[in-house]
Amino acid sequence: MDRQLIASYPVKADTRRLTQDSNARTRNSPGFLTIGRMVAPALIVVVVLFGGGLALGLIQSLGYLPPAGMKSLSFKHFINVLGDPDFLQSLVLTLYVALSATVIAGAISIGMAIFLVSLSAKSRLIHFIFQVPLTVPHLVIAVAMVFMLTPTGLLSRVIVKLGLIDSSAAFPLLVNDRWGIAIILTYVWKEIPFITLMILSVLRRSGVELLEVGRTLKAGRWQRFRSITLPTISPSLGAACLIVFAYTFGAFEVPFLLGQTYPVMLPVWAYKNYSDVDLLARPEGIATGLIIAAIIVVAIVFSQLMTQIARRRGVVL
Repeated sequence: MDRQLIASYPVKADTRRLTQDSNARTRNSPGFLTIGRMVAPALIVVVVLFGGGLALGLIQSLGYLPPAGMKSLSFKHFINVLGDPDFLQSLVLTLYVALSATVIAGAISIGMAIFLVSLSAKSRLIHFIFQVPLTVPHLVIAVAMVFMLTPTGLLSRVIVKLGLIDSSAAFPLLVNDRWGIAIILTYVWKEIPFITLMILSVLRRSGVELLEVGRTLKAGRWQRFRSITLPTISPSLGAACLIVFAYTFGAFEVPFLLGQTYPVMLPVWAYKNYSDVDLLARPEGIATGLIIAAIIVVAIVFSQLMTQIARRRGVVL
């Protein structure tokens, strides 16, 4: 009997110690109020700066601008903006550029991701080189496009040296043109690595095994792409493309530098109205900015929804 008590004592002591440690961890885990107090200072700064600026912009877009003698609130500036033919032309141009850049970048990214996932682990240098464009600002790429694609740029001079055209005057207009070619090329070059890496992460986690199963079942290349690869990457591809569309739709610096003077893209149109010497045009500029922000928020919400759908399907993003 004594031996049984002695033998069971360490077990009971260990069990008691584990229970005490578990209770201590439970007591020491921070609660909701503790976490709230920890993040409150940073959260207050974000809410005051962002929320205050948003509220001030909304009030001014509704027509409350005392320096210009405007003290009444109304939606007439939003109505004026939505009914302005220049706004509609700018909206069409912005949608065209954003959709074109997103579709082209997405299509190229699918091919790049399939190519990179087929490489072995020894190809880290290729992956590193592929990630370099992510660190380059859009403005730097836009300036590079000016030096390369203008009639006096590097590409024009190379083509003249090769004898393909007689002079730089025969080189097509690719910068500040009506089709926004330089703008689209800038966004495509910058966003391909972002979309590709999102697709690549999905393919590496789940796509390789499924493709091996498809090869075992004697499925063709197109059949594997249509039935395995595309359904696997579609949630991450859709989320990445929506993020790219939201950015290209609201970006200012690239269309300001590479775009034509009329019609201009919506961010440039909003900036010109806001910076006009006539203060009466400022509410319409702010209203345009809020419309752009609303469209971007809708795109980001849809992107998050697609991400959640993918996670419910078991896809790791």
